[in-house]
Amino acid sequence: MIPRCLRIEERREETPDTFTLKFSREPGPAADFAPGQFNMLYAFGAGEVAISVSGSAAADSLVHTIRSHGLVTRALKRLRAGDYLGVRGPFGRGWPLQKARGKTLLVIAGGLGLAPLRPVVYSLLEGKLRPASMQLFYGARRPQEMLYRSELDGWSRSFDLVTTVDHAAGDWSGRVGVITEPLKSAPLQSDQTVAFVCGPEIMMRFCIQVLLGRGLAPADIYLSMERNMKCAVGLCGHCQWGPNFVCKDGPVFCYADIQHWFGIRAL
Repeated sequence: MIPRCLRIEERREETPDTFTLKFSREPGPAADFAPGQFNMLYAFGAGEVAISVSGSAAADSLVHTIRSHGLVTRALKRLRAGDYLGVRGPFGRGWPLQKARGKTLLVIAGGLGLAPLRPVVYSLLEGKLRPASMQLFYGARRPQEMLYRSELDGWSRSFDLVTTVDHAAGDWSGRVGVITEPLKSAPLQSDQTVAFVCGPEIMMRFCIQVLLGRGLAPADIYLSMERNMKCAVGLCGHCQWGPNFVCKDGPVFCYADIQHWFGIRAL
């Protein structure tokens, strides 16, 4: 419950309202994380916010990509290299990488949802994740809102990458439309495929419909949920979702375990 005070090493603008902070992590068990877990980042004088780790689990630094949309995230946005912030964590359950061993892995991200899935990509590139093959589907509203654009070209040389935007602008010459369209025609063998999904909740709902329609079992679909978190250890009740607490039972859930209340609007 006590934050560690860590120094920011680097700050990078991703989009007009999204930025990435990299800071050193202290040695010890608390510094280790699994892809899909999150930390509570504390901006002094403003409060805490839950942010997924978006860097490599093997790196000596912690990386978080943050969208500025509230009091705490606006305070974090004002920080620069050399400043300090408080960090608690890591918390929650991450992506079940072992489930993808020897299978086709579909990684499906929408907007900021690529950040919690980026450590999965790094695990593949670093040889720690060994699926039979991997396909990454990434959709954003506009080209200028796509994350990690400097990395996407490199990723496309290591695995199949499909990108699309809702609205084309500027020099964009790629796909235009929602991410479910290319997902409908992706080559896959349903009984040998695992899907990791993260993005806006409505996007995940439609992607899951497509995956189920293509024969994937609910037990082979995993998604990362987001709710307002305060304590991050399942005590305060702010993030209760159905019978679960997103902070400790998630944020990554197997769809088979939550399908009965995932479809309930406003839950």
